[in-house]
Amino acid sequence: MASSSAHHHFLPNIHGGATAAPPPTPSTTQPNNAHFSSAASEASADALAGLLHRLPPSLSLPSRRRSTAPSSASLPAVSLAGDGGSSDDLLSAATESGYFDLTDCGTMIPSELAHSAESDSLSLFGLGEEQKETWLPKAWPLGYEAVDGEEAETGSFCLDADCSTEPSSELKLTSLREFTRALGEIGLKTVEKLASAVGFDNPFGHDPTRLCTFMWIHEGISGDKPAISGGFYPFVVCLQYQIREQKYCLMTESGWVTVAPRVDSVLVTLGDIAQVWSNGKLKKVRYRPVACSSQGEGDDGRSKRLTMSLLLTLPMDSRVSPLMPGKDDGDEGLGEEEEEEDGEKRVFRSFSFEDYAWRVYNERLYFKDPLDRYRTRL
Repeated sequence: MASSSAHHHFLPNIHGGATAAPPPTPSTTQPNNAHFSSAASEASADALAGLLHRLPPSLSLPSRRRSTAPSSASLPAVSLAGDGGSSDDLLSAATESGYFDLTDCGTMIPSELAHSAESDSLSLFGLGEEQKETWLPKAWPLGYEAVDGEEAETGSFCLDADCSTEPSSELKLTSLREFTRALGEIGLKTVEKLASAVGFDNPFGHDPTRLCTFMWIHEGISGDKPAISGGFYPFVVCLQYQIREQKYCLMTESGWVTVAPRVDSVLVTLGDIAQVWSNGKLKKVRYRPVACSSQGEGDDGRSKRLTMSLLLTLPMDSRVSPLMPGKDDGDEGLGEEEEEEDGEKRVFRSFSFEDYAWRVYNERLYFKDPLDRYRTRL
């Protein structure tokens, strides 16, 4: 698997510290009699977004956002085995819910490795603030980010596939690195299975430079209501190994739901990029799984929880578009007649991954689907 550090181009943080948000990008919505997918309008919006990336920080954004209590949901069980039944289960879960539990990962990720990786992750939060910022400096989206506010003890680390740190760092993170690579291999197999089941070419299989792998480690307070800390980041799939019994809250397209993965399984959630690639056929989960409280955690049902989420995502210079048969990834500005292929029309227009990632991370669009601006009018 290609290392994200070799292919990912990070945006410069010329002001130091954690990156703040630019002013919101103006809406590209046009009057009803205008063509919604105008190439000129999209180019102008992308150019403006690129300019805003380089403006000084001017807005203060909330560090946490709480929501209403989620509803319980069943968690589909899926196997990566090659029989037809497992493929049907995968397709059903991906198109109906956007999340599922991989139950046959024990041979690929030993339980001992997951526990050792957790110990490595906990050691990161045991560092002093100066060490965190020196050894794992912020280079968006990589590095350490503290979460300010009422619960200042929360924070997150975003690491590349090699779990790289500054050369002067004393951190080894050997188990975490091995764990990240093992989860990444499972993620690649999952994307390959999804592409085959839905009917689009797997870009990761043909061009490994299109792949970036991030390990997102977050330490926060679990509660009976989900609380989002930090910004979103677009992904194809997100994988989370279940070390012990723990409930998680997922922000689905129908609202917050609570699921309980099996111990030693891998919780998989599909992201916005997977939904665009499938031309809207796949459901998505908009955020990384959030730890929810379980019974017996104390009088207030709240405790400190560590989550390790593996994101398979794209390099900054990528363009995102539906992977339809007979169409190039870069097709843009097509008329309605040209958008149709074998009776299927594009649900999404092509867009810049860099501009999209910056927007959803910094604007903190908690309750608005950021893909709406790229949908075509059918």
